[in-house]
Amino acid sequence: MRLTKFTDLALRAVMRLAVLEQGGPLTTREVAEEMNVPYAHMAKAIARLQHLGVLEARRGRGGGLELTALGRRASVGWLVRELEGEGEVVACEGDAPCPLRGACRLRRALRDAQEAFHATLDPLTVADLVASPAGPVLVGLSGRRTG
Repeated sequence: MRLTKFTDLALRAVMRLAVLEQGGPLTTREVAEEMNVPYAHMAKAIARLQHLGVLEARRGRGGGLELTALGRRASVGWLVRELEGEGEVVACEGDAPCPLRGACRLRRALRDAQEAFHATLDPLTVADLVASPAGPVLVGLSGRRTG
């Protein structure tokens, strides 16, 4: 299994925001800079996380990004499913459908493997992701005081 770059960025943003407690919320630009990714890419991931209810974004002075209660307790498996979408590992249909699609056992095996991958992530929460040793590294990404 391989996650899309979009899901990777979104998970990194959630992890960074999970260790932020003092010093005020971060902006999308600050998160993008700390993660060394283009602002436009991070902005898309942040918008999706906001849509999912994982984080809040406030504009203006004192505004920025903060995780919601849902974001703090979210299952990593749920987040990955939501961010990756319902797509299958292989594309059997489409413009040039696979001639084996009606009798292929690979498609089912890959679907089962994909679900096993997600199921492995289900017990993990965002809090688990930011436990040591990752937490201190995330805190160190910025000069801000964090918890």
